[in-house]
Amino acid sequence: MSELSSFVLAALALAGSPGPNTLSLAAVGAAFGRLRGMRYMAGLTLGMVFVIAIVGSGVSGVLLALPGAASVITLIAAAYFAYLAYRIATAPPLRSEVDAGAAPHWFEGTFLSLVNPKAYAAMAAMFSSFVLVSGDRISDSVTKAGVLMAVILGVNVGWLFVGAALTRVMRDARWSRLINIAFAVALVVSVVAAVLV
Repeated sequence: MSELSSFVLAALALAGSPGPNTLSLAAVGAAFGRLRGMRYMAGLTLGMVFVIAIVGSGVSGVLLALPGAASVITLIAAAYFAYLAYRIATAPPLRSEVDAGAAPHWFEGTFLSLVNPKAYAAMAAMFSSFVLVSGDRISDSVTKAGVLMAVILGVNVGWLFVGAALTRVMRDARWSRLINIAFAVALVVSVVAAVLV
């Protein structure tokens, strides 16, 4: 039981700390509102299912062992993060949740999770540092995946609501621009930090 508690605390710290997924989700909540951010959140969460499967099965290690794969993946991820930061920074001020512009789609959230270096590092740390079910690797991996997904879902809802709490401020054009730019810069900084660590 103490191992499970430690696992949950570590998962909360890793999944809940500011990073590309959480900051983009808060930015989407702030720029487009809670309801319109739900589909993006669903995509981020779905993407994390894939990340957990890739890390938990060992596929990530095989992919990164291919010559040049890490460079190609890094380039694709950097381009996507720049695109997403641009969309966040240039989102128009909210007038209402109906005419706030085009909120990101679920598949954009899924793709963000799949190219997020922090997600892979965090999941690798969680899978390699803890044993929740002794003597059965498959049960251990499935248990870890289930607990991680529960934590990630809770964290995602929290960050979306934090961002959505800013929607009233986002109706003011000046504050909207400042907050959107701050979120975009924080997203880029979090990606650079994740790559450097």
